[in-house]
Amino acid sequence: MTINKEDIRLIALDIDGTIAGESNEVTPAVIEALKAVQAQGIQVTLATGRMYCAALYYAQVIGTPLPIICYNGAWIQAPQTEQRLWHVPVPIALARELLDYCEQPERKALLDVHFYLNDQLYVREVTEQTRLYIERSRIHANPVGDLRTILHQAPTKVLAMSREPEVTQAVFASLQQQNLRHQLYLTQSNPYFLEACHRNASKGKALRYLVEQILQLKPHNTIAIGDNYNDLEMLNYAAIGIAMADAPPEVKAQADWIAPNVEADGVVAALEKFILLG
Repeated sequence: MTINKEDIRLIALDIDGTIAGESNEVTPAVIEALKAVQAQGIQVTLATGRMYCAALYYAQVIGTPLPIICYNGAWIQAPQTEQRLWHVPVPIALARELLDYCEQPERKALLDVHFYLNDQLYVREVTEQTRLYIERSRIHANPVGDLRTILHQAPTKVLAMSREPEVTQAVFASLQQQNLRHQLYLTQSNPYFLEACHRNASKGKALRYLVEQILQLKPHNTIAIGDNYNDLEMLNYAAIGIAMADAPPEVKAQADWIAPNVEADGVVAALEKFILLG
């Protein structure tokens, strides 16, 4: 691949499986490489399925002041001003329809449903799976019993998760056969999560808005790095889309380059190839 590294002005990074692995932390090697990139005048942003409040920690760790793309592209917020620059929530009627689907008798006991409103997490109850999720995300969950009681405003994202990837995949496949697939952006950030956002939300759409409307740059100024299905649009938008080694085959097939996995500091290898040692 031929690229003029002088054109690159922005690196967009997924968090989980890309800069944060099993430890849930960014390694010193990745932090050092990202700071070296920024010292060259290349900006760094995060693009994640996480909540803004959960992503902010990582922005501070890697030392980037740029707006953060979160909720799979449904929300962009600037840490320095706390200004929300982009928000496309799930319409209330669709959120209710999705909840009704997930709470059918054959599914209710198998799925934990999460609603995200105003950067807060609301759940029916705090199950063991939810407890592990909030611990990893460093957030708080608000148990409310019937989630319909909070649907007086549109949620930013709806997440359904199961302890069994086969269950999540079956639900995903079923929803793909229904009308909801035309009205929502449905994706997976890992085998256990099914995530639903507004149909105009995705990391790719949000990255385009950040690059072209906020930063006044172009796609050819951008490198994107990710590891899962929710990263696909972002990888395809950027001049160079880099997938981590343990990304699903469908994601790697559309990437321009494959980096080592997160535990091997694959982001460092990518930055060395295209920026630091190029």
